[in-house]
Amino acid sequence: MAAPGENLRIDGDRLWNSLMDMAKIGPGIAGGNNRQTLTDADAEGRALFQSWCEAAGCTMGLDQMGNMFARKEGTDPEALPVYVGSHLDTQPTGGKYDGVLGVLGGLEVLRTLNDLGIKTKHPIVVTNWTNEEGTRFAPAMLASGVFAGVHTQDWAYDREDAEGKTFGDELERIGWKGDEEVGARQMHAFFELHIEQGPILETEGKNIGVVTHGQGLSWTQVTIMGKDAHTGSTPMPMRRNAGLGMARVLVLVDEIAWSHKPHAVGAAGQINVYPNSRNVIPGKVVFTVDFRSPELSVIEDMEARLRAGAADICEEMGLSVEFEKVGGFDPVEFDQTCVKAVRDAADRLGYSHRDIISGAGHDACWINKVAPTAMVMCPCVDGLSHNEAEDISKEWAAAGADVLLHAVLETAQIVE
Repeated sequence: MAAPGENLRIDGDRLWNSLMDMAKIGPGIAGGNNRQTLTDADAEGRALFQSWCEAAGCTMGLDQMGNMFARKEGTDPEALPVYVGSHLDTQPTGGKYDGVLGVLGGLEVLRTLNDLGIKTKHPIVVTNWTNEEGTRFAPAMLASGVFAGVHTQDWAYDREDAEGKTFGDELERIGWKGDEEVGARQMHAFFELHIEQGPILETEGKNIGVVTHGQGLSWTQVTIMGKDAHTGSTPMPMRRNAGLGMARVLVLVDEIAWSHKPHAVGAAGQINVYPNSRNVIPGKVVFTVDFRSPELSVIEDMEARLRAGAADICEEMGLSVEFEKVGGFDPVEFDQTCVKAVRDAADRLGYSHRDIISGAGHDACWINKVAPTAMVMCPCVDGLSHNEAEDISKEWAAAGADVLLHAVLETAQIVE
């Protein structure tokens, strides 16, 4: 089978205009977006996406987790579809590209095929996965996790937001709960285009990241108990300062991550101090340690050293400590054939590229469990993401979508 011609490209202006039109829905307060999952803004964004897909001649499927599947038929009714996509939901202070580029880049692939009259043996399906961010209903990648059998649907429906509203009730409220059984679909392959969310590609001047692995993740919630006391009248030797205990544990977290350089990382991103008063020594702290590595043995070592080291620190300081693993997933190795299709596409198109390990979790990490999967990444300015100032260039977006187009066409097989 012949590879797609190097002159085959998407319409970069049309893709960019679609990104800007979607960004008008659920605007943030500083130029980005607040289109959290299962909100009215999410419903509006979904409706716009559906209207675009239908205008492109697609049929829309909807499953019981609200996952959207826009299908362009292939010439072989028996051939399994090639899926592409990502997510339309954002962080509360999110950018215009995280996730959205992957969904609308997939749509742009279909529009380009329509423009050029290209047919494929395999159908192509563009997917919007529900609640990838996990910011309103934890954990992240919830609906793709149900699709891949990682979570049960009932458990997912029972997830609550900060106001006590459940995922299942809110999905029904916004009108995007489908009838289709979750996970019933079979895939020939899955490709996800995404911004890097890190600084490597921009720093090295590369257009494309060929994602070979996804880092594994471990979230351990640590609770340290001391004793609330007056900051002015409590002698230093008589203090049981939970805040100081946390500080020493965080130094340990940093040391543990550095010991597994260059790929391991670690920090605490969520910290709560009680009673959080200016003149009260903290009697309780609760924080979540986030360790990541592309190697499972490294994650396990970091977890074990955190627990042992924090216990020693707290015992020495007269503090108590408890640990709870509140999230995580094993490292991912993406399908070699799909990865090669991405790398070959970048070569064919003349885009500079490098292999890269995804530092963040993505829907592709779960879908990799049930179908051959790979990811394409494009740079983002200063590596900034999960921030309203998140930014990419039109050229980066087009390059990523071009590579996506070629990888998808090679996999879906052009019919001459």
